[in-house]
Order: sequence, then structure tokens, then C-alpha cells
Amino acid sequence: MDQEKSEEFYGRLREQLAESSKWPSNYLYKFIVPTDTQKIKQIQDIFDNTGAVIESKQSKNAKYTSLSITVNLKNPDEVIQKYKEVGEVKGVISL
Repeated sequence: MDQEKSEEFYGRLREQLAESSKWPSNYLYKFIVPTDTQKIKQIQDIFDNTGAVIESKQSKNAKYTSLSITVNLKNPDEVIQKYKEVGEVKGVISL
């Protein structure tokens, strides 16, 4: 995603989160990651010390792992910051 589209996307997301939730609030992230312990650990480290609950499940052929991460965050900006951090990990799909 190019920088301009990315900022536009995050701007809309910030508005939607501000309108749809009272903050602080629990937020559920869902990611699909190639089954690679290094990549999964990178994502887990991003949410380390946040009190996040992380559930993982491998696909039938074990090629991919889905991560569901529930964490209590203060505001929409924190939600977006975590998306940007996870976006740095190669091959991750955010749902």
C-alpha cells in the first residue's frame, strides 16, 4: 500500500473507531502469517507487556497461522500504531 493510500485508510479507520467504541476499549486484531516461528514471535513481541491475549491456529496444511489478538487500548491512535508495527513484518495479512 503506498503512503498516501495508507494514511487515507488509517484516517478513515481512526474515525470509525472513534465513533463506534468508547475508549479505553478491547480491540481484536486478526492476522494471517506464513507459519514461521520467527515471524510469529515478532508479532507476539509487538504485543508483549500489553496484557494482550493471543490465540493462534494453524491452517489445515500448516502453511499459514492465524493470530487473534485481543488487547485493551486507550484510543484509536494506539490501535493504528500496532497495525503499523505489525505491517513491518513481511508476509503478514491484516484482516
